[in-house]
Amino acid sequence: MSLPPFHLAFPVHDLAAARSFYGELLGCEEGRSSEQWVDFSLHGHQIVAHLVADAAPPLAHNAVDAKAVPVPHFGLVLPWESWESLAARLQQAKVEFVIEPYVRFRGKVAEQATMFLLDPSGNALEFKAFRDPAMLFAS
Repeated sequence: MSLPPFHLAFPVHDLAAARSFYGELLGCEEGRSSEQWVDFSLHGHQIVAHLVADAAPPLAHNAVDAKAVPVPHFGLVLPWESWESLAARLQQAKVEFVIEPYVRFRGKVAEQATMFLLDPSGNALEFKAFRDPAMLFAS
């Protein structure tokens, strides 16, 4: 099944910091831009950082697997090996995680690797992986 790319626009307080985080750290290719916004390709999905004064988004948390998961958040479900590579790269870059990379729900249908981090403007991102991708929507 081929999925259409999604589009997400989100606030940032500094476009240079967004370019560094999304472009350099996460490896997102930059697309169009202006003095007020920058398009990035997040594995083929269009995410757009919009310059907004006082861009710190309000964050709430929900308990998941005894961890405080930030809400709202966005991210990707990656192949397991890609998730491991990204986790290692982020750890090597000494990224401060909201939730360190780990495997949750071990031995259960929903077993998954996950990690949460904030971009320089406080937007929360989650990257996760399933050993069996067919379990993404399993209950």
